[in-house]
Amino acid sequence: MTDSRLQTIHAIIKQADLDAIALIPGANLHLMTGADFHLMERPLIAFFLPDRDPVAIVPALEQTRLAASGLPFVVFAWSDSEGYWGAFEAAASHLGLDGKRIGVEELRMRVLEAELIRRHIADVQLVLAGSALAALRLHKDAAAVESLRAAVAISEAALRATLAQVRPGMTERTIAGILAVEQLQRGGGRLPFDTIVLGGPNSALPHGEPGDRPIAAGEPLLFDFGTTVRGWASDITRTFAVGEPSPRLAEVYAVVQAANAAGRAACAPGVLAQEVDRITRRVIEEAGFGAYFTHRTGHGLGLETHEEPNIVEGNRRPLEPGNVFTIEPGIYIPGEVGVRIEDNMLITKNGAESLTTFPRDLTIIGQ
Repeated sequence: MTDSRLQTIHAIIKQADLDAIALIPGANLHLMTGADFHLMERPLIAFFLPDRDPVAIVPALEQTRLAASGLPFVVFAWSDSEGYWGAFEAAASHLGLDGKRIGVEELRMRVLEAELIRRHIADVQLVLAGSALAALRLHKDAAAVESLRAAVAISEAALRATLAQVRPGMTERTIAGILAVEQLQRGGGRLPFDTIVLGGPNSALPHGEPGDRPIAAGEPLLFDFGTTVRGWASDITRTFAVGEPSPRLAEVYAVVQAANAAGRAACAPGVLAQEVDRITRRVIEEAGFGAYFTHRTGHGLGLETHEEPNIVEGNRRPLEPGNVFTIEPGIYIPGEVGVRIEDNMLITKNGAESLTTFPRDLTIIGQ
């Protein structure tokens, strides 16, 4: 596995006309090393070069975890007492990248790491390589898919257990806390994002935060949440009715449910990502709610909850086996009601599979 990933990153370097790629703690470095290093005040940078062993500048306390990756790193470690300046000088001399092009993750690399590279490597060119690096995680292998399945199973079991405890008068924040504990008790890892539980008119906030508002009978209750297994994330949204749903909630829900079904059915190898977005969106637009579907149909899912491929207008990338992404149409009518139904899709050799299987029919809870 490590050999395959080294080959992939070497191919990316050559195809992007780079001389090296520099990674700092994040999903791509996790993929390469198997270790979840944290971005903190101690700089850690790994350089990958074609036809050479990778080079890492690491805090001494992280050296053991890096060694466990199995990659043949040339390591320049530094301690808190001595500081990192000398390690960077020694690494720069070893790398020999003066005047060369180094690809960086523009959405992740901080000013600190960028300046350390610039100050120690003369005339270096830092090149935005985020798009090129997307190829590292675009196709999930069997081990990744197994972890994704496990994360989904934990989340769905935790949701069932949480729903059984929901009653009118409970706050969004209380319910979110119950769901978090239920996931942990079933073996879930760190939360990939803050759990969203929104009731009543708050459900119309696509990225709202749970608060102390009590939920009431007749309202929608929206859950958007996930967990991780070995770093791989689930991301699920379901919307329920607390008691008998209002006619408006039932109407909106039926449209979103149909859009979700159309989007899932459209997924297959060779289909353009934007075509799935169009098919999903068309259902909502034809029902007269197009103005209330305010985001893309979906996003890639893996070590991060937002990665490639994005299911959005303008993305002409054909879907390919191993792609994992969400289908999550929604209707958000401000101050009134919001409904989203989100599934995690895997493109297979002959079609597509929904890793999420939690029922999608409008379900009454809290009775």
